[in-house]
Amino acid sequence: MTSNESNQVQTVVPTSGPTRTTGWGIIAAVTILLLGAAYGVFEGIHSRVEAKAELRQVAMNSAIPFVNVVYPKGGADAEEIELPGNTQAFTDTPIYARTSGYVKEWHVDIGARVKQGQLLAVIETPELDQQLRQAKADLKNAEANLQIADITATRWQNLLKTDSVSHQEADQAVSNFQSKQALVDSNRANVERLEQLQSFERIIAPVDGVITARNTDIGALIQADTTAPKEIFHLSAIQELRIYIPVPEVYAPSVKTGDRAAVTLDAFPGQKFMGTLVRNANAIDTTSRTLNVEVDVDNSSGRLMPGAYAFVHFKVPATHGAVTIPSNALLFRTEGLRVGVVRNSHVALIPITIGQDYGEAVEVLSGLTARDAVIVNPADSLANGAQVQIENKLNDGVWP
Repeated sequence: MTSNESNQVQTVVPTSGPTRTTGWGIIAAVTILLLGAAYGVFEGIHSRVEAKAELRQVAMNSAIPFVNVVYPKGGADAEEIELPGNTQAFTDTPIYARTSGYVKEWHVDIGARVKQGQLLAVIETPELDQQLRQAKADLKNAEANLQIADITATRWQNLLKTDSVSHQEADQAVSNFQSKQALVDSNRANVERLEQLQSFERIIAPVDGVITARNTDIGALIQADTTAPKEIFHLSAIQELRIYIPVPEVYAPSVKTGDRAAVTLDAFPGQKFMGTLVRNANAIDTTSRTLNVEVDVDNSSGRLMPGAYAFVHFKVPATHGAVTIPSNALLFRTEGLRVGVVRNSHVALIPITIGQDYGEAVEVLSGLTARDAVIVNPADSLANGAQVQIENKLNDGVWP
């Protein structure tokens, strides 16, 4: 072997070691890459599984309906009801003429405040005056005839004592005297009647009050017609006003004679006038199912006017142990009246008994407590035992 060949062999042998090391490195790198790919695949599958589970949970939560709840009000001493009515004058009277004639003069007009006995108008009655003069003349004639009859009867009675006349003639004289006496009485009564009619020429105020209407003028013909009389004046006594209110039957036991009641009017915003319940009908109207109640209001200041629209506020005692809920919480079912209550995130349909109806709210006599979370505006499909979520508590569960 030549020296060159031996040198070539020596240079080949040392290179065998580094070649094996490089192969192991490649295997390790490939292994790491495979493990990284496997981890990436695992993480992708795991995230998709979690997303699917989360989506399923969101879908399940979305299927649970949301509800709003309030808590019943309890412990109120009394509830106030507001009932409408019209103010009326304590005395409201039309004034008619009692005698026929022509209006000679009138002294008051609308808005005038008059006193009892004050002259309102004068009617001229020439025909009545003439009838009165004739009646007085007839009365004088009858009195003259009565005087002669009295003298004659007395004379015949004296003659009868001496038997100068018969009993028949004496009796006729006495009878004639009695007839003349009756005629005098009749004529006197006729004169008094005509004098009374003549006094009606002066139309006077029957009570203190305000003239609210004048339906005549000077020269107007007045007919004292009892079938269709014409009103001359209208007088209203407004020192005290009446208000008649139809109280619903459910509140009838709560109103008592002598109770005080506040009265409000749109014409006086923010002001209250105190009245007194003076009487009631003591009977329920079968048509309206209401009790007619009269409330009197002092109006000595004259600020209030009859015919005004007013509201009377009554205090109605609350029932012991009762609570109040909004009217929009009621459920009308075939099995009866119910309300929905949230208990442990589930619906409980509770049967209740209602008492007084306040319009926007009702009184519940049994079935609820002030701690129950009552569902407002419940859906018609609300079922007993259904799972629900409370979206919010209206006014933190307290409602006005």
